[in-house]
Amino acid sequence: MEPHSLSQPTDARIACGAKTMRLCTRESLHQLVVEHMNGARFIAVSNREPCIHQYNGGQIECMTPASGLVTALNPIMRASGGVWVAHGSGTADRASADDHGRVGIPAEAPAYTLRRVWLPADIERGYYYGLANEGLWPLCHLAFRRPRFSRDDWESYRRANELFAEAVLEEANGGPAFVFIQDYHFALLPEMLRRANPRLAIAQFWHIPWPPPDTFRIFPWGRELLEGLLGNDLLGFQLSSDCANFLGAVEQPSLALTDDVCRQVHRCGHSTNVRPFPISIDFEEY
Repeated sequence: MEPHSLSQPTDARIACGAKTMRLCTRESLHQLVVEHMNGARFIAVSNREPCIHQYNGGQIECMTPASGLVTALNPIMRASGGVWVAHGSGTADRASADDHGRVGIPAEAPAYTLRRVWLPADIERGYYYGLANEGLWPLCHLAFRRPRFSRDDWESYRRANELFAEAVLEEANGGPAFVFIQDYHFALLPEMLRRANPRLAIAQFWHIPWPPPDTFRIFPWGRELLEGLLGNDLLGFQLSSDCANFLGAVEQPSLALTDDVCRQVHRCGHSTNVRPFPISIDFEEY
C-alpha cells in the first residue's frame, strides 16, 4: 500500500462506501474490509471499551457495557480483525491483559485485539468527568446547564489524548494503518497522530451535535480543538447541520480555507472531508 492511498478519499469513494455500509451483511462487511484496507491495519479508538473485566467474589467476569458505540463498532472490529484502543476501567482489566495491555476479544474465540490504555486517576477525572463531560458535552448539546471550563481539566484532556496517541502509534508500528477515532473525548488526537506518522489514514466520528459557531466561540481552547480535528482525513457527524456548524466554526478564526459546497477544509497542504453519517447498528443481530 502506498503511504497516502487511504488518506485522501474522493467524494465518490465516500459516497460509495456509505451506501455499501448501509446495505452490507456481516459477511459482506468482512469482504469490504479485506478489499479496501489493502493490508493496512485497522485501529479503532474510543474511551469506552467493548469488554470490561471485573472482580466478582474472587472471580473475574467479563461484562459488555451498555453502549450504542460498542454495539455499532463491534461488527466492524470482528470483520477487520484489527485493534481497539480504549481506556481500561475495570477492576480486573490489568489482571486480564498482557504486559502491553492487550487481550483477545471475545476470549473464547478472539476475533480482534483490545489494547487498554491506563489513565492515572487525576488525568481520568480531569479529561473525562471534567473537560469532556462538564465542558464539551453541555456546550455541544446547548444544554441549559452552564459548561464548566477549567485549565487543569484541559491539561488532563491533552495528556489523555497524548497517552492514547502513544498506544495507537505503538500498534501501528510505523506502518500504514487506518485509524477510526470515536467521539468528543479525542479532539486533539488526530493532529498528534498525523504529526507523528504521516502514513496513517485518520477518520473520526463525532457522536454528539456540533454547536453553532457563536456558541462554540465561548470554548476557551477552540482554536487548538479545531486544529486537532483538522488532522483527520474524514470527519463525520450525525447531521448535515452539524457539518455546517463545524465549517462555520473553522471559518470564524480564519483557521483554514473552507469549501462549503464540497464540505472540505484545506489547511497546511492537508484536506479534511466533513460528511454526515447517521449511525446505525447490526439490526440482524437484534
